[in-house]
Amino acid sequence: MTADNLVIGGMAAFSTVDYPQHLAATLFLQGCPWRCHYCHNPHLIPLGADDEEITWEKARRHLKSRQGLLDAVVFSGGEPTIQKALLPALQQTRELGFRNGLHTGAPHLKLLEPLLPWLDWVGLDIKALPSDYEIITTNRHSGQESWAAISALQKADVDFECRMTWHGALQSPEQVITVGEQLSDQGVRRFAVQIARSDQMLNDTIGAGYLSMENKQNVSNKLTPLFETLDIRE
Repeated sequence: MTADNLVIGGMAAFSTVDYPQHLAATLFLQGCPWRCHYCHNPHLIPLGADDEEITWEKARRHLKSRQGLLDAVVFSGGEPTIQKALLPALQQTRELGFRNGLHTGAPHLKLLEPLLPWLDWVGLDIKALPSDYEIITTNRHSGQESWAAISALQKADVDFECRMTWHGALQSPEQVITVGEQLSDQGVRRFAVQIARSDQMLNDTIGAGYLSMENKQNVSNKLTPLFETLDIRE
């Protein structure tokens, strides 16, 4: 398996938000084992790409042209860890002098662990408490390994933040607070609560999931003291 086998569904040539405090290019990889109701990239769920697939060679040429201008490359998705070609791609981007970032829900810890030596930062998606994952992902066997990824990242000394997408029809403020409290208990220092985008969702029957300013403020007030940084991202 080589980096040329990477199936890329899209690319952001320049991003200021995908890797905190760094300028990055972001590659969106195809494929995801989950079907989260609020997923706003449903076109990335199938592993196969469409006719406008971005090849690794094209992406690599872009990155080489941006050496010295960009700090990092972020591999997002979909769920990037399910592609075996991700490891050689990370090795190549590191050789080009870039920091490597990863957005992952860590559905399978055994797929994440070999990547850790090549990662500088991870945005770890925590969907819910382990017992509530199926409500979000529609996958019965999800949650435990995502939470176990926290310890794996800590042991590997990889910088990371945990982030949670909040849709008002799926989770109450109290549930979000409980997730935050448990993350804090596990030594997580940075937590971001991302308000679900309702303009494009895999399952639009769940509605917009309106969240009042009072609910968001309550979550912020409860969780801010527990973390070095807490972000509520609209």
